[in-house]
Amino acid sequence: MFPFSEADAVQHSGPIPQKSEVVIVGGGVIGVSTALYLAGNNIEVTLLEKGRIAAEQSSRNWGWIRKQGRDADELPIVMEACRLWQELAQECGEDIGLQQTGVTYLARTPKDMAGFEDFMKIAAAHALDTRLIDGEAVRQIIPGMARNFAGAMVTPSDMRAEPWLAVPALARLAVRRGVRIIENCAVRAVDTAAGGVKAVWTEHGKIETSNVLVAGGAWSSLFLRKHGVSIPQLSVRATVAATEPMPELHAGAVAEDDIAFRRRQDGGYTLAAGGSSLLYVGPDAFRHASKYMPALKAHPFGTRYAPMAPSGYPDAWTTPRDWAADAVSPFERMRVLNPAPGKRELQAIERGFNTLFPQAKPVRLKTTWAGMIDAMPDVVPVVDRVATINGLFVATGMSGHGFGIGPGIGRVMADLIQGNETGHNLHRFRLSRFAPGNTIRPGPAL
Repeated sequence: MFPFSEADAVQHSGPIPQKSEVVIVGGGVIGVSTALYLAGNNIEVTLLEKGRIAAEQSSRNWGWIRKQGRDADELPIVMEACRLWQELAQECGEDIGLQQTGVTYLARTPKDMAGFEDFMKIAAAHALDTRLIDGEAVRQIIPGMARNFAGAMVTPSDMRAEPWLAVPALARLAVRRGVRIIENCAVRAVDTAAGGVKAVWTEHGKIETSNVLVAGGAWSSLFLRKHGVSIPQLSVRATVAATEPMPELHAGAVAEDDIAFRRRQDGGYTLAAGGSSLLYVGPDAFRHASKYMPALKAHPFGTRYAPMAPSGYPDAWTTPRDWAADAVSPFERMRVLNPAPGKRELQAIERGFNTLFPQAKPVRLKTTWAGMIDAMPDVVPVVDRVATINGLFVATGMSGHGFGIGPGIGRVMADLIQGNETGHNLHRFRLSRFAPGNTIRPGPAL
């Protein structure tokens, strides 16, 4: 079933332990992957999820595993993640729909083609198989499109998988490796002493620990703010649809201005409106507005705005910003963040796909859903330790890239928590880049 919901059965339960070497807050792809690699080094790990494993954005994303279009500093971790996905697909012993079918970005105009040149330089530096093709080649690899394109950027080695299958499968692998996973168990607060982590308070009691990773996706900023850690993360709603099985139009993933689509394991297509998202304007949006100005100026029409988030959302005006460790927290009040898909976006999805492939008209939608993407001002994540609280770590703000990069970030975080060399330069992803006086460099819009 996809996406997941609060009604789905709990797969991981049990009492909380008295102690754990590491506690991970959040059961999405980042938290699960980190737990996997910690357990592989014989570290005792407890992963706590307020709702269900992968029930939020980790099951609601497009299922793309792409190197194409990534930020230059992010790319080495994504390249590692692609290798790890192949290993994990074998190790978990389940069919997660992993296939190497490529990613294609279509260009309507020569100017659009010129816009790909920046990434082509990055791709060449890392010996990627990314290439530019002309309009005739586009017609050959994606036949039947009603629109002619000037060309495209293609990375044949990019992959796809079914996120609602993949992340729960990784969680089951983590349990077999010794990770303790408990669903329906919200972490309310981190207990500190002498400037360091001492324990976490959950809705079921206290767990003593000296290391906590916050990987809560759209909820991370709210959780960290309670502990005096400001992170300029906002959440944007993205609407997605899945078609019924249909004849194959293209085996891989494709994006253009109006529509993005990719073939699914069940023979249908996952569809989304190109570049369309909705930001609910709440207290954090006002608080961090100045940090988002460079990105807004660079891409002023990429996001629509709504004046008020539904009750209980992370940045809703009515959501508490502080609560006692022995009181019900916002995380228990909303076990699964399950936004309604946007009617306007669904209309754009149907219109865009039908226009591009009129021979497939009318598209028959099997299901629709939406997810809240944890976004950062520069479109790259925070992957860091918190300088003011020893033993507190953060991996959040994946900005819509989390599923593909998940195993890579998980491996990096596992080594960061252990104090090992991570093998990557993480300077771009430091939390302090948002400190006053620092210049925020927007990442790629591709």
